Amino acid sequence: MTAELPPQASPNIQRIGHPDFTQDLDLTADELRSLLHLAADVKRFPQNYSSKLFGKSIALLFEKPSLRTRMTFELAIQQLGGFSILNDGPIGSREPLKDVARNLDRWVSGIVARTYLQKTVDDLARWAKVPVVNALSDTWHPCQALADMQTLQEHFGALRGLKFAFVGDGNNVAHSLMLNCARLGIDFVIANPPKYDASPEVIARSTLIAAQTGCTVTATHDPAEAARGAHAIYTDVWASMGAENEAAERRTAFADYQVDEDLFAQAEPNAVFMHCLPAKRGEEVTDAVIESPRSVVFDQAENRLHAQKALLLMLLA
Repeated sequence: MTAELPPQASPNIQRIGHPDFTQDLDLTADELRSLLHLAADVKRFPQNYSSKLFGKSIALLFEKPSLRTRMTFELAIQQLGGFSILNDGPIGSREPLKDVARNLDRWVSGIVARTYLQKTVDDLARWAKVPVVNALSDTWHPCQALADMQTLQEHFGALRGLKFAFVGDGNNVAHSLMLNCARLGIDFVIANPPKYDASPEVIARSTLIAAQTGCTVTATHDPAEAARGAHAIYTDVWASMGAENEAAERRTAFADYQVDEDLFAQAEPNAVFMHCLPAKRGEEVTDAVIESPRSVVFDQAENRLHAQKALLLMLLA
């Protein structure tokens, strides 16, 4: 029989000062650290939070297909005592988006949106009076980054001073990870083919934050430079949803950016491999790396549940 964990006082739930979570910087650095602390407690003592969202209803608006995001948000809401309702398909196609938002805020306690355009999330937040959460857009993937920071903390304890290497497309995942690493004192290096750089504005903003927190942000086209001495190597698919028509061109462009055993060997001996999933094995990562004992991809997937619980608690509890 598994022994039950002893009762423990839960940390105070710090409310987020911003009314929404449309992008990473809607959380201050202090709120980010508080969220990670809360997520760890939610994971260890889920029974302490099982009724915190009792009576709360949350709308899930999903323009893109999903496994991890949809399942973890639905489960998070249910396990916190609330309930959710899902609507698939384009947002604002049958009627103006501002009308969708103003209908929903009469019925629900919050909105979680997984969209193509960041403008869709921003407009929902503009017109709805209830909190809006960005569950993914083409610009940001902030909920993924929260789970990734939680996973790093679990494996390394202190985050300050780590080196984080992102090898691949300068996409929404890279943007969110870059900002969060900079705020938590983690050196961040991104390596990508020249045509697939991260947003110059995001790099500039992250570099400014890093200067204040005592770490660095580096953009390079050399994957070996990024991997050398890294504590975590992260990659993502080469052609994200919406870029499938570029898949053949991208396979050629990214051929030298695969995370294989040789590249992974340049990282620290205790380095972990990370991926937001789904992965295309044999393209951005080899099967040997993603299945190695140092791969934490399923820890990341699990922590989507706990980090999102913490986020919902800080927005709605």
